[in-house]
Amino acid sequence: MTTPTRLQQDIAERILQMVREDGLEAGAWLNENSAARRLNVSRTPVRAALDYLAGQGVVRRHPNKGVELLSTPATTAGNGGNPDTTELAMVKIAHDRETGQLPDDISELEVMRRYELSRPEVQRLLARLADLDMVERKPGYGWRFLHDLRDPSAHDERYRFRLLIEPMALLEPGFSLEQGWIDEMRARHRETLERPWREASSIGFYEMNADFHEGLAAASGNRYIHSAIRRQNQLRRLSNYDWVFGLERVVVNCREHLQMLDCLEAGDRELASALMRSHLQRASQLRRANGFD
Repeated sequence: MTTPTRLQQDIAERILQMVREDGLEAGAWLNENSAARRLNVSRTPVRAALDYLAGQGVVRRHPNKGVELLSTPATTAGNGGNPDTTELAMVKIAHDRETGQLPDDISELEVMRRYELSRPEVQRLLARLADLDMVERKPGYGWRFLHDLRDPSAHDERYRFRLLIEPMALLEPGFSLEQGWIDEMRARHRETLERPWREASSIGFYEMNADFHEGLAAASGNRYIHSAIRRQNQLRRLSNYDWVFGLERVVVNCREHLQMLDCLEAGDRELASALMRSHLQRASQLRRANGFD
């Protein structure tokens, strides 16, 4: 076996940390694209890191299907103990940011005090938020949120934009979905439906939801649609981490997604497009009724 580079080892460890933070178990499917986006690296080093983990017996590649997690990585020394620590802190930060309790600029010390975290835990937390394009390090000292506090008018604008783009993306002449992606999405949605819901589950649920919508945008074959939906996912991340709708809405969301996948696999893109429009309209009304963006 070829000796892995330091970069491959580092990315492999960050992938394992992601697995721990998302609460994934053996049998779950990993996605190169979403991992690359969350780690802010290209797919090439992620692919090499997954190959390294496959050599370690942690994951297994299935041709035309994806990467299966074979074993749940144990929390290593120095990771801060409970793997839920980072997710729970991210949920609290999302809530405090959405309710206007966190300013645009923050410091490590402020985060330590506010959320009762150690400095290593805060450093990992901020690095994770930076990987997800939520914050950036300020020159010299402190961190800054990359997206403004929610604008009440932004909710309707955002969903009207998505209603214009996402249903039509399914009707693009170059639209094409790989069977492996469909199978992976089905597996991830079914795992979400079967897994007990915890406070920190909102993170893994949102990332799966974002991957679903972005994957369909990418399948359109239209680079501008894909870019627009990626940007929308970035803008929606914090408000969706602050999930207040419970498991019932998660079940509805997953079933609607699975119904769209069934239509697309059967080649009925017209019906899938209509289902996408209904899906977004219901989500828009839910958010408006509860005062969320």
